[in-house]
Amino acid sequence: MKKLLRYVIILSFLSPIGARAQFETFKDSVVQLYGVVMTSDSLVGIPSVSVMVKGQNRGTITNDKGVFSIVVLKGDQVQFTSIGFKPVEVLIPPSLQGNQHSIIQLMTTDTVFLPATIIKPRPTRAQFERDFLNTKVPDDEITIARQNNNSATRRLLMATLPSDGREASNQYLRQNATKLSYAGQVAPQNIFNPFAWNEFIKAWKRGDFKKK
Repeated sequence: MKKLLRYVIILSFLSPIGARAQFETFKDSVVQLYGVVMTSDSLVGIPSVSVMVKGQNRGTITNDKGVFSIVVLKGDQVQFTSIGFKPVEVLIPPSLQGNQHSIIQLMTTDTVFLPATIIKPRPTRAQFERDFLNTKVPDDEITIARQNNNSATRRLLMATLPSDGREASNQYLRQNATKLSYAGQVAPQNIFNPFAWNEFIKAWKRGDFKKK
C-alpha cells in the first residue's frame, strides 16, 4: 500500500512536467506564415488565391492586394491555387528557427489554347428557307418500325440473320419430309419449274439480290 501511494505521488509530480514538455514541443512547431502572392511577370498582387495546408481541411485566401496569413506547423506543405495560374506547393522547413515565417510567392500564368472559332454572318431569309427545307428530320420510332416491317426488309433480314434453334429444327424436319416423300423416285428439279423461275424474276426486279 505504501509503494502504491509512493507511485501515485511520483506520477502526480511527473504528469504536469510531461504535459508541459509536450505543450512546449507543440508550441515550438507552430508557425505563423504570412506573405504576399504576386504574378511572376509583372509582380502584381493576385487576389482570391486559395492557400491550403495539404492533407488538411484548413486554409485561407488572399485579399485584394494578394496578402495572406495562416497558422501552419513545421513540415507542412502549403498549396497555392488560383484560376488561370499554375498551382504551387511550398514546404515549411522542419528546422525553421522561430515561430514566424514570411514568403513572397510568385505564380506563373497557365496558358490554355482554345480551338479556333469561326464567326459567320447571319443567313438571309432565302438561305434560311433553303436550309430549313433541306434539313433531314430523323425518323420517329413509328416510322422506323414501319420501315423494318415491310416485305423487302423482312426478306433481307431472313437472308442475312442466322436461324435460331426452332427455325433450324423446322428446316431439318422439312428436308427429311421432302426426302421421304420422294423416296424410290427422282426428285423434281426446280430449274425446270416455271413457277420457281417466275419467283426468281420477281425477286430480281425487286432488287432482293442487291448489296445493301
